Amino acid sequence: MRAFTYAAPSSVEDALAAAGDGAAYLAGGTTLVDLMKLDVLAPSAVLDIGGLPLRDIRYDTSGLYVGALASMSDIASHAMVSIHYPMISQALLQSASSQIRNMATIGGNLLQRTRCGYFRDPAMPCNKRTPGSGCPALDGSNRTHAILGTSGSCAATHASDLAVALTALDASVRLRDRSGTRTVRLEDFYLLPADTPHLENRLRPGELVTGVTVPALAWAKRSVYVKVRDRQSYEFALTSVAAALDLRGDTIAEARIAAGGVGTKPWRLPAVEKALKGHPARPEVFEQAAAHAAEGARPLPHNGFKPALLRQTVIRALNRLAG
Repeated sequence: MRAFTYAAPSSVEDALAAAGDGAAYLAGGTTLVDLMKLDVLAPSAVLDIGGLPLRDIRYDTSGLYVGALASMSDIASHAMVSIHYPMISQALLQSASSQIRNMATIGGNLLQRTRCGYFRDPAMPCNKRTPGSGCPALDGSNRTHAILGTSGSCAATHASDLAVALTALDASVRLRDRSGTRTVRLEDFYLLPADTPHLENRLRPGELVTGVTVPALAWAKRSVYVKVRDRQSYEFALTSVAAALDLRGDTIAEARIAAGGVGTKPWRLPAVEKALKGHPARPEVFEQAAAHAAEGARPLPHNGFKPALLRQTVIRALNRLAG
């Protein structure tokens, strides 16, 4: 770990004022500190924002608001979250370990970096870490890598389970810098790698994530998060699906579907949603809709199993909801 200066701002305004070039915000630290130890990240200044008043969790008729410093554990166990948005609670409870969930914050979770082994090894080239240096994953070890949204520069998978659920729910992030506050839909916040994989999101220099808003959606009570991984705990997804259905009797009036573990960002599946609407909630309908899940996929040499796994995970999630 390289030398850095440390400060603990007492207000959001102080944090923004101190956020100069080379500074990094420290919340739970479960990602930043790891990457600093690996010399993947080397901020010149660390701004500890853990004491800022950004931990609110509120639910009302407009939907859900969660402050950026609320812990994963607090959100997962919150009664209004588990009742009105079960996919959020389930996504969080299937993430990391209980100890990490107690420390990690929602803002940090949404901004966590990829777990690609090449990115996390400074001895290896990586276009995310050093633009233009290359992407060894394309021809190397790529079993866990993305099949959707990839480019000739990067195939790193987005790591957050929570972001998949929030994308399905049309959530937005609230961002603040010295010039003011803005809100960006989470689906638009993350960027595809294209030729600039080092640009992962629309966060501006010095800008701070202050919270997340989830619109009111009465039928999100019928939602689920299904995660498929190599082991049952403390493991990232090979594929995952966040799904919600609005059932009117036996007919699907509306659907929200997003996938993780397969995309360079949380991946909304509008073609699956369209194929479900207006049809009965039956296994054969689910299979027909799931056939669209991996459209546009570009598997790599070692992850050719992912398109079929994604389709089966969609079917599994829908059967759970209909059952």
